[in-house]
Amino acid sequence: MSGLLEGKIAIVTGGAKGLGYGISRRMAREGASLLITGRDGAATEKVAAEIRDEFGTAAVGMSADMGVKEEVLGMIERAVDEFGGLDILVNNASLLSDNVLLEHKTDEMLKRTLEIGVWGCWWGMKAALPHMKKRGGGSIINFHSIDAQTGAWLHGDYNINKMGIMGLTRSAAVEWGRFGIRANAIAPTGLGQVFADLVENVPGFLEQATANNPMKRAGDPENDIGPVIVFLASDMSRFVTGEMINVDGGQHLPGYVSIPHNLEELEKSGA
Repeated sequence: MSGLLEGKIAIVTGGAKGLGYGISRRMAREGASLLITGRDGAATEKVAAEIRDEFGTAAVGMSADMGVKEEVLGMIERAVDEFGGLDILVNNASLLSDNVLLEHKTDEMLKRTLEIGVWGCWWGMKAALPHMKKRGGGSIINFHSIDAQTGAWLHGDYNINKMGIMGLTRSAAVEWGRFGIRANAIAPTGLGQVFADLVENVPGFLEQATANNPMKRAGDPENDIGPVIVFLASDMSRFVTGEMINVDGGQHLPGYVSIPHNLEELEKSGA
């Protein structure tokens, strides 16, 4: 623990599971006071208690659905009320709808995906702005995806969402730099919740998924993804804004093959 985030107040959305869990732990190890949110309130409170016990840093969990404006606004206010301000907003929460072809995605799938992603980031960032201004600046960290970069099959709505988040990130970097607020994004590939479930339940999935990764492994949320979040949240990146960093062991270089093995079946199912 080097204390890179000592004295900083942070929110991590979706911070109790998958990548968010590892990120929360890493930020706590560096001294940040954390509000951990997620739709599973009990899980957020459990992780907050774990962090308090293990690292001795302040941590609170609360239920918040990023697709509901009132809950997003309440999340920001809770952090300010609990800790006295806000320095860092990590917008990690996201949603994957059912794996169906683009032509079979519904309006409701896209609507819900955008609510959790683009709209959740929009509401959270705008609500965080006055509090970060009071602190003399801050760091916003959003999440892009290799799926959007490669146009991954079956994730059309998700890909649209991630491209929207990237546009929002760059707009905030340009316009809010005058307040000392930085906005950056990462595109991580690691053992997140969905990835970890596939590794556990599908024999050979890990080997197949990492076969063309230059580093030949999947990223660890706490030790591979978390340090990059800490970098972007800390003063080490004080002159970095509007960037998108691939944190994927080089996976974006060869990309990955996402065409479904059951394409014919999927085409028939939505006819």
